[in-house]
Amino acid sequence: MTDATDPRDENEARRIEAGRLLFAKECQFVAGAATEEMLPELDLTEVAFAGRSNVGKSSLINALTNRNTLARTSNTPGRTQQINFFNLGDQIHLVDLPGHGYAKASKQKISIWTDLVNSYLKGRSTLRRVLLLIDARHGLKVTDREVMDMLDVAAVSYQIILTKVDKSNQSDVKSITKKIEAELAKRPAAHPEIMLTSSVKGTGIETLRAEIASLAEEAG
Repeated sequence: MTDATDPRDENEARRIEAGRLLFAKECQFVAGAATEEMLPELDLTEVAFAGRSNVGKSSLINALTNRNTLARTSNTPGRTQQINFFNLGDQIHLVDLPGHGYAKASKQKISIWTDLVNSYLKGRSTLRRVLLLIDARHGLKVTDREVMDMLDVAAVSYQIILTKVDKSNQSDVKSITKKIEAELAKRPAAHPEIMLTSSVKGTGIETLRAEIASLAEEAG
């Protein structure tokens, strides 16, 4: 009698377990950079989280790491004013970028944050992938496309992560996903797979952990 187990299922189970084990490790704040000169020189592979200021970036990072206060959340979008680096199990660095698109701050400060993020994204040799978070209710905005344009030119790999999928019905999420997929097909640095997540419901958290763990393994 032959074993009918699908090797694809076995591989996915292995990936999920690798993600669980990685994110069960200690995650510690390493450094914060408010200027380009403050960017730390680090050896580990980095995965950066980017997105509009109200996209739920901090909530997603906290959900991934099973910690409520690792990344600071706020009712006021734009409170993260520096690039924050976190060491996850001495295997990979998670990088929390300042939100783009909206912030209750002066134009000068927003310009400084924008220049800092652009400098980081263009010149970071250890950066493996940017996870670009998009609110599933709204889809891509002008500021998201500006970031994507810059990443395409810089040849930095990025992947779209839809957030807050629990706040939209499935047909709307499916429609937005198809529209974004069509746009990604024309972009040279875009990863083709879009991931759906909800920090509240836990949707997609295991799968995203697995994806990040695979990036850490590739680097190793």
